[in-house]
Amino acid sequence: MRKLLSVVVWTLLCCSLSIQEDIFTSIGQMTDLIHTEKELVQSLKEYILAEEAKLAAVKSWANKLDSLTRVSSSDPEGFLAHPVNAYKLMKRLHTEWSQLESLVLQDPSEGFISNISTHRPFFPDQEDEKGAAKALMRLQDTYQLDSESFSRGKLPGRLHSNVLLTVDDCFDMGKTAYNDGDYYHSVLWMQQALRQLDMGEDSVASKATVLDYLSYSVYQMGDLPRAIELTLRLVALDSGHQRAGANLRYFERLLSKQLTEVKQSELTSFEEPIQIGTYARPKDHLPEREVYEALCRGEGVQMTEKRRSGLFCRYHDGNRNPRLLLRPMMEEDEWDSPRIVRYLNALSHDEIETIKQLAKPNLARATVRDPKTGVLTTANYRVSKSAWLEGEDDPVVARVNQRIEDITGLTVKTAELLQVANYGVGGQYEPHFDFSRRTFDSNLLVDGNRLATYLNYMSDVEAGGATVFPDFGAAIRPKKGTAVFWYNLFSSGEGDYRTRHAACPVLVGNKWVSNKWIHERGQEFRRPCGLTPGN
Repeated sequence: MRKLLSVVVWTLLCCSLSIQEDIFTSIGQMTDLIHTEKELVQSLKEYILAEEAKLAAVKSWANKLDSLTRVSSSDPEGFLAHPVNAYKLMKRLHTEWSQLESLVLQDPSEGFISNISTHRPFFPDQEDEKGAAKALMRLQDTYQLDSESFSRGKLPGRLHSNVLLTVDDCFDMGKTAYNDGDYYHSVLWMQQALRQLDMGEDSVASKATVLDYLSYSVYQMGDLPRAIELTLRLVALDSGHQRAGANLRYFERLLSKQLTEVKQSELTSFEEPIQIGTYARPKDHLPEREVYEALCRGEGVQMTEKRRSGLFCRYHDGNRNPRLLLRPMMEEDEWDSPRIVRYLNALSHDEIETIKQLAKPNLARATVRDPKTGVLTTANYRVSKSAWLEGEDDPVVARVNQRIEDITGLTVKTAELLQVANYGVGGQYEPHFDFSRRTFDSNLLVDGNRLATYLNYMSDVEAGGATVFPDFGAAIRPKKGTAVFWYNLFSSGEGDYRTRHAACPVLVGNKWVSNKWIHERGQEFRRPCGLTPGN
């Protein structure tokens, strides 16, 4: 049976690669995997029951024949002297042993293998696992959570406290970072793996293997004393470790060289090993990274009492639009300058579910326009999947489009299709502009630039997922059924650079949004041009 299970596992590993791409970027699509896994577990249980039934039958045969052969072998001639015994021996060897052979050759795994082979093309691939691991690291950085919190399931929101990471989970996280040249996160996760190993947790990864990765990662972070300390511990565990001995000599040589190059007064900096966890996070490409992430955590929001006193709520009828006169929208000011407003009850629950169901089959990795080439491409700073819906797709979409026109007073005839987005593990969209900043953009020749953004929130999010504006310190929380609206361009047609915004990583929850980018053309009499730049 062990051999058969090995064949099953090997078959799982060797099945064809996933035909889906970037599953980790959409929670909506990942939910389908939950149902798939449940079906596979049921199939596995059926396989186990079949194997157990087969093994029970074989055991029964073995017990019966064991008793019989003990008797027959004690006095073969005497045993065969009885004609019935002679007949039954002939029958057993000719018929019954053949039946036993057929029973043993039966393969109950065929149904299970067939089932899993059917589903295998839709499984996540290596890039999905890597993407999910990097998403956890992104959440760790943005919300300043340590590896211990993640490993022990201590996250904000209504969480199950038993969602834990094992030593091997932590090791694989660290290895993903290590293979990516990200030694900062490699240290954090290898250290967590080592901590749990020191507490006696079982794992496939050995303590020596963890120390090997950890010591080299610490060295890459520039902490030679700590690297030597960890390598000495590795050598003590495994004196024959090939790489450990060579690394130890190399680290000691480097440290000795450093010590000779500094003045005696500076030696104190090497007396106390730097403790893991104190390393500075490497800088990246995003200039407003610290401000953006602070806003995502709810820190640094520039909502003063003076500003709040100037924000109001009102009933909005779209300048006496006939469709809003009897049922005006509830409008709330979210920010004064640039003006951002929120509309309550902008979408009903049924409308949201219809839009989600229409979008799900067409969800694809969200793209961004390359600022240099103008070509749409995927990017690590935008982790979500999106689909585009036309008014002809369903009456609900047409109704939502009309509602957006009624509320904003802007025509949607030149607007882009309704974009529906679902964010995946750690889903985000780093700071960006909605409008094009290129001097000449062929994509804008017909309909002009993106004048305004209308954003529907189609789900509540337990933790994270806010829309933030780093330039002026605003943070807007998702609230299911509401919509926010702002202008990207001044009335002069110039871009309002203050509207650079971001979708914070989703820490806990499932974030669905839909948005309408309204363009300039057709708005000449609805939003007349201003006389001065920046008006």
